[in-house]
Amino acid sequence: MVGSVGNGSMDLREREKAVPLPKEFEREEMVDALTPLRPDTVEEEEKGRSREIVLGRNVHTMCLEVKEPEDDDEVTGDREAYMASVLARYRRSLIDRTKHHLGYPYNLDFDYGALSHLQHFSINNLGDPFIESNYGVHSRQFEVGVLDWFARLWELEKNEYWGYITNCGTEGNLHGILVGREVFPNGVLYASKESHYSVFKAARMYRMECVKVATLVSGEIDCADFKAKLFQNKEKPAIINVNIGTTVKGAVDDLDLVIQTLEENGFKDRFYIHCDGALFGLMMPFVKRAPKVTFKKPIGSVSVSGHKFVGCPMPCGVQITRLEHINALSSNVEYLASRDATIMGSRNGHAPIFLWYTLNRKGYRGFQKEVQKCLRNAHYLKDRLKEAGISVMLNELSSTVVFERPKDEDFVRQWQLACEGNIAHAVVMPNVTVEKLDHFLGELLEKRSHWYQEGKLSPPCIAAEVGKINCLCSLHKK
Repeated sequence: MVGSVGNGSMDLREREKAVPLPKEFEREEMVDALTPLRPDTVEEEEKGRSREIVLGRNVHTMCLEVKEPEDDDEVTGDREAYMASVLARYRRSLIDRTKHHLGYPYNLDFDYGALSHLQHFSINNLGDPFIESNYGVHSRQFEVGVLDWFARLWELEKNEYWGYITNCGTEGNLHGILVGREVFPNGVLYASKESHYSVFKAARMYRMECVKVATLVSGEIDCADFKAKLFQNKEKPAIINVNIGTTVKGAVDDLDLVIQTLEENGFKDRFYIHCDGALFGLMMPFVKRAPKVTFKKPIGSVSVSGHKFVGCPMPCGVQITRLEHINALSSNVEYLASRDATIMGSRNGHAPIFLWYTLNRKGYRGFQKEVQKCLRNAHYLKDRLKEAGISVMLNELSSTVVFERPKDEDFVRQWQLACEGNIAHAVVMPNVTVEKLDHFLGELLEKRSHWYQEGKLSPPCIAAEVGKINCLCSLHKK
């Protein structure tokens, strides 16, 4: 999908070789912006390096400055040559970063070359997806087709659902919780402490009373604690965020037990459930033994991300709710000749086309094969880590492999591992092959031998995070 840059027919790599950078741009800052950080000394590498996060300042250490064009740039072409060179180097950095991408749940295995000709259009899906507006450069016909596919997946009839393609998974959570708040204006929001940060962001934005519920060691919501927290607010309706795969451990909350807990404790018809299925919401339907997420159960909304398991090149998501709930959010927008009940007014019109294209190419069978591959490779990684004496945990139904946090922060950044406290995780997606896992394991074991001086030092105990049965520290190793 990369087209030519500037005048002439040379591609980016040819331009980089043919035209030298103007001297004014030969700066270390530009190299730093495109190159992973490296330790300055051996001592730094041995100690490991933690990054200090300073709000509003850090990004300027890797800034590509915008320079105003010179008067004669149209004649010399230096400006176009410079930009072509920067983009070529940036492309190479993306290739390298993709090879070492393991900690975040994005499927990087896709090819949308057939859609490249659509990049010439500014496609904006304004207003309600189901209502024609005055704006004509849209992709609502693709959007509704995708929504229908997901409504069938979650067993909700066409005339009973409403939804839209969001700009990200967070927007899906913001919308789902907003619907719950509109259904029960005085409701209390309950979410496990391992819920995605966007859930608690929603509580702050909507000024909702929010109660954090404890979790089991697996990361799943602790329904005994949930019951106790419900009892403390028994006079108020309950709005619950149910995780279909937690962010760090990939744990799936027991939806049936959550519903049972609500109904047995006096909340029948006084609750709204939003299911955050960012990653696993699209994987679980294709695992035979997995519990079903379906609107045949008393849930209010489900959201998933489109740039995760599906593999869209831009952040996007799908949000589905019951049609009966949406009127409270809708308002007429006269200049669009439509209604709007979305979080964002303008929506990326390209995203529905990418989703539609992938759903047509893969379908249910294609996704089922990819899910099986991910689960198989996740078990392979878990088994190899365990064989090497590394504490590791893998939840059933999950492809998120949790293990002890590497001591070297440069190694963490090299492999783009997501870390929390003493643990890190790798998310095995369709683009993650056994060969890639072997490469990661080889580097990890080599580094680990250095960190722990070939067994002279003990690795940390992470029993509190993964359970005693999964911890292989000197205290718990059998």
